[in-house]
Amino acid sequence: MQYLEFKISCAEDFREILIAELSEVGFDSFLETDTGFDAYIPEDQLDRSTYDEVIARYASVADIQVVEGKMAKVNWNEEWEKHYDPIMVENQVYVRASFHEEKPEFPYQILINPKMSFGTGHHATTYSMIAHQLETDHQGKRVLDIGAGTGILAIMAHLLGASEVEAFDIDEWCVENGDENFSLNSMSHVKMGKGTVREVKPQGNYDIVLANINKNVLLDEMEVYGTLVKPAGYLLLSGFYEHDIVDIEASAAKHGLQLLGKKVKDNWTALKLQKL
Repeated sequence: MQYLEFKISCAEDFREILIAELSEVGFDSFLETDTGFDAYIPEDQLDRSTYDEVIARYASVADIQVVEGKMAKVNWNEEWEKHYDPIMVENQVYVRASFHEEKPEFPYQILINPKMSFGTGHHATTYSMIAHQLETDHQGKRVLDIGAGTGILAIMAHLLGASEVEAFDIDEWCVENGDENFSLNSMSHVKMGKGTVREVKPQGNYDIVLANINKNVLLDEMEVYGTLVKPAGYLLLSGFYEHDIVDIEASAAKHGLQLLGKKVKDNWTALKLQKL
């Protein structure tokens, strides 16, 4: 499979926003650089018009410059090792790749070899979701991770004591990568499912449902989330901007979900809601 490579230089404040925007139009891997980031997409999956719309929207304000190229084969593990740095969340969680040293002083350590999947903890949405999880009792709980990406939130749920964890994503690469990361974190009993929440059709109710996707998908699937969360259970959502909170909260309220709290990082938001 041949990949297109877009070397994008941009203002620092817009790096994460652009990565999120491009991930929504088909780009499946990003490597941060000193001047911005490199973005990759299979050649046959690029919708040039949607890509051009994203770049045009931010071109001036983010001072964007792009150099395009092609990569016939990519050693993703090697590329990630060059650019992927470990992160810390709330001084409690240490997220690292297999080539980083352990840090036993952190009570929770997550081992992630992200390859091309989304959700390494570097993006503000993943960071804030983990922060919400740290404040939510997972002990003995049944947890569902929707749009799981690398599986990082499912792994966090396991480390926090969840008795049952289920996860799925629409992307085959995420399924393979998620299963690999589950094995790395002593979760071989958990297998990543493939599909949307309507296709996977999770059975029963859950104490905690996690969904870090994007605004449009969250709004479209909110009714389903409402049926999956147990009474008094929690729904943690992210993948949208702070100004989108009013729409997300209004949709959630229609399905018996009450807003308990929010976290905002780099204009991205994560919400914690409870089923009435």
